[in-house]
Formats: sequence, C-alpha cells, structure tokens
Amino acid sequence: MRMKNGYLAFIAIVAVLLLLAGCGTENDNQTAAAGGKETASVEAGANAAGKDEGGQAEGQAAPAGDPVKVNIAINGGFNPLVIAQEKGWLDEGFKKLNAEVSWSKFTSGPPLLESLVSGRVDLSFLGDGAAITGVSNQLPFEIIGLINEGKDLNTVIVPVDSPIATVADLKGKTIGLAKGTTSHVYLIKILQANGLTQQDVKLINLQFEDGQAAFEAGKLDAWVSIDPYTTLNVTKKKAKILDAKTVIYAPVSMIAHKEFAQKHPELVVEYLKLYKQSLDWQTANPDEAAAIYSEQTKIPEDIIKLVLERSAPLLSAYTPEVLESQQASADILLENKFLKKAAVFKDAVDDTFVTEALK
Repeated sequence: MRMKNGYLAFIAIVAVLLLLAGCGTENDNQTAAAGGKETASVEAGANAAGKDEGGQAEGQAAPAGDPVKVNIAINGGFNPLVIAQEKGWLDEGFKKLNAEVSWSKFTSGPPLLESLVSGRVDLSFLGDGAAITGVSNQLPFEIIGLINEGKDLNTVIVPVDSPIATVADLKGKTIGLAKGTTSHVYLIKILQANGLTQQDVKLINLQFEDGQAAFEAGKLDAWVSIDPYTTLNVTKKKAKILDAKTVIYAPVSMIAHKEFAQKHPELVVEYLKLYKQSLDWQTANPDEAAAIYSEQTKIPEDIIKLVLERSAPLLSAYTPEVLESQQASADILLENKFLKKAAVFKDAVDDTFVTEALK
C-alpha cells in the first residue's frame, strides 16, 4: 500500500513538472514571437519613414552591398563634367566604390540651388552669384574647390552697330541677363564702378539660351553674356564687347552638399580626382572636346575651339586673392540689396577634399 501511494505521488510530481515545463516553453515562444513581430514592425516603420522615392534610406549611409546614389548636376553645357559624363569616367570610378551616379542638368545656379535644398543635388559647381547667395542664405552646401577665377567669364555685348560705347551709355537701356547668376553680379559691379546702379537700367531676366534668341531678334540693347555665346556673336559679327575698363573676378566654385560630404568624404575626393582627369583630357584633346561640346550645345566646333583656347579652367584650393574677391562681391551685393543677409564667404570653404584629391 505504501509502495502504491509512493508510486502515485511520484507520477503526480512528474506530471506537474512536465506541465510547468510545457507552459514555460509556450510562454517563452509567445514572448519571442511577440518581440520579433514588434522588432519587425519598428524596423518596417523606420524604413518606410526614412526612405526616399527611390527606396534608399534618406539621411543614412547605404547598407553593405547597396550602392550609394550620387546626384551630380551639370550647371550649363560647357564644363569638363560634360566630358566625364560622355566618357563614363565618373560612372566607372564610383562603381568601384559601390556608388552609382544620377545625372541632372541645369541652365544656371538658382534652380540648381533649389534642387540642392530638396536633396536632389550632392555634387556640382556654381558661379559667384549663386554661390554667394547660397552662403548668405546658409544653404546646406560647402565650397570644396575653385575651378575658374572667372576673369574673362562675363562680358556685356551690344549689337555691332549699336551707339553704346561705354558702360555709362547703358543708363536707361534694356539689358538681358540671368538674374541671380554670375552675370547679374558682374553687371552690378561694373555699373557701380561707373557710378550707376540696377535702378538706372531696365533688366530682363533671361536664361542664356533665351538671351541668345532675344539678342538675335533685336529685343535687347545689351546682353550680359558668357561663352560660348559671346564668342559666337562676336565671331559672326553680330555683336561687339563693351569694355568694362576694369578686371572683374567671377570665380566658379565646386560644391558638395554638407550631409553628403560628411557621410561620403571618399566619394567627394574621387569626384574631384575624376573632374581633374576630365580637365586634363580636355586640355590634351581640344578637337575631340570641341566635338563633344558642339554636340551638347549645338554651337559650331570652330567657335568651341576658340572658346577653349581662351578659357582658363583649373582645379585648386581657394587662393587668398580669390577669397578676397568673393568677399568684396558679397559686400557689394549686400549694399545693392541683392542679398538680404551678410555673407562670410570663407566660412563656407573647405579645402580638405581638393587638397587630398590633388596629392
């Protein structure tokens, strides 16, 4: 009887232990499953909230194996970046660093800056007007190099038979230019040097291609132009250059979106290296370069060759002289109410990338 009672007690204890073990396992499994679902839900929510239209996490480095998207913008149609795009050098170079290029083109700096603010431009270049405006407005980019001092970048052209002979003669005249660009800055500076202001002339806002059409149609007394349009009109004897009687710097700056530069400094350096490669190739192969630019701009190759002979593109850090010129321009633009806030240009310059690229 004692054995029977002991046996029954033993069986009862084993049953209780098995029951407890089963409950523990079931609870653990339910907890793990619930935790897994919660983690998956949080990750899915984060991914959904942090992805842009292309599906890449916005504001985060691409995961291993997922190429980094690099948004490169060409500002105008006459720059070594056009060569790099045509030859595929940037695409090839970035592919080696697990990155892929997305190209875009803009007619001038102001619309490019709008896209930069919205996160659609990572690397590009700007004339002095757009660059200074962007610095003044504290837009999210930094100056990473100098690609042209711009001594002969801008000119005022007038019809070849125009009686306008001096800058002073522009008073009361209709002048075409792309507002907010380097050409706009140039006009303000030469007017001021001759005792005039913007209020003394009538400005018509025209992008460069539209300016060419308006000038040919005789709708402008003068046009603040850049190459290749200046050389095109002068060579065809449709225009003459108005002598400004002073040297005006109009530096062109290479730029990078701040967030992109912080997260991918190696790609910024590679970008500058490949730009330099394209620049060197252009210098060594002017005929082929002219053919590429002619295809892009629809301007005859012989005109493009003349422009290349006169141009002085480069890639370097900002020099003290050019920095001083940019600051002087910023001060003049503030004085003329072109800017709403003062700009300290040197504060936006970071030469570390170009210094590394040129080693």
